[in-house]
Amino acid sequence: MASEPITGPPAAPPVLLTSEIDHRAAVRALAKYLDNVFVIPGTNFRVGLDTVIGLVPGVGDLIGSVIGGYIILVATRLGVPKAVIGRMLLNQGIDAAVGIVPFAGDLLDAAWKANAKNARLLEQALEDPARARRGSVWMMVGLGLVVLLIGAAGAVGTWLLVRYLIG
Repeated sequence: MASEPITGPPAAPPVLLTSEIDHRAAVRALAKYLDNVFVIPGTNFRVGLDTVIGLVPGVGDLIGSVIGGYIILVATRLGVPKAVIGRMLLNQGIDAAVGIVPFAGDLLDAAWKANAKNARLLEQALEDPARARRGSVWMMVGLGLVVLLIGAAGAVGTWLLVRYLIG
C-alpha cells in the first residue's frame, strides 16, 4: 500500500488586520465620493465632490488635494512601496496643477480622477506589492525621460533661436 506524500495543511490566506480592512474601505469610499458620486444627466460621465470643491476659486483645489492626501497617508502607513507613493503623489500633483486653470482645468480635473487612480494603486500595491512597485518604477522612469526630452528640446530650441537672432 503506497502512502501519500505529506503536504501539510493548505496555505493560509494573507492575514489582514482589522485596521487595514477599515482603511481600505475608507479609501474606496472616499475615492468614490471625491471622483465618481454624481452622474451627469444624459451621459455616463461621473464626477465627484472634488470637482465641485474645485470650482471654489483660489482654495477649492487645495482643499480637494488635502482631502485626497488621506489616501496617500493611508498608503504610507500600510507600507506601500515608495515608487507607488511617488506615483500617487504625481497623480495628486497633476490633479492640483490642472485644477488651478479656471474652467478648462476644472473639466480636465473631473476627467483625471486622481483619487480613484490612487485608490486603485493602493489596492494593487496591497495585493501584489512587487508588481505594483515595478509598474510604478517604470512609469516614473518613463516620465523622467519625457521631462528630460522636453528640457533638451527647450535647450536646443533656445540655442537655435539665439543663433538665428544673432545672425
